[in-house]
Amino acid sequence: MARNSENDAVKLRGEDLSLRLRIVLGQDIAVGPGKADLLEAIDQTGSIAAAGRRMKMSYKRAWYLLDVMNRCFREPLARAQKGGRGAGGAHLTPTGKRVLALYRAIEAQSTQAARRELLAFARLVKRSPGKSKP
Repeated sequence: MARNSENDAVKLRGEDLSLRLRIVLGQDIAVGPGKADLLEAIDQTGSIAAAGRRMKMSYKRAWYLLDVMNRCFREPLARAQKGGRGAGGAHLTPTGKRVLALYRAIEAQSTQAARRELLAFARLVKRSPGKSKP
């Protein structure tokens, strides 16, 4: 379920100008761009550790984000299997696959709905300054 950059962004002098949506439940971010990417990586790699490495985050951080997501939904979004090196793994549950699909659809539809405003916004911003410094 790879993201389609044509639907997710407006091109700004060769760079993407895009919305970054979060679905908030109480105090928690139930799902947002990073958590959706983590679910996608778990689905593709079959491993929480490998998904975390792919996203350049620690195993502990990946587990924490997955735990927050699992606590926000009626059913877990992913399940891990114990087993150690080569025998364990993780997979998305049907609910996890559905949440990921719904989130990606919301992203695409929101960007499409705001396309005119994003184009107007693009005329007002400078070229991407890179990482902002605090």
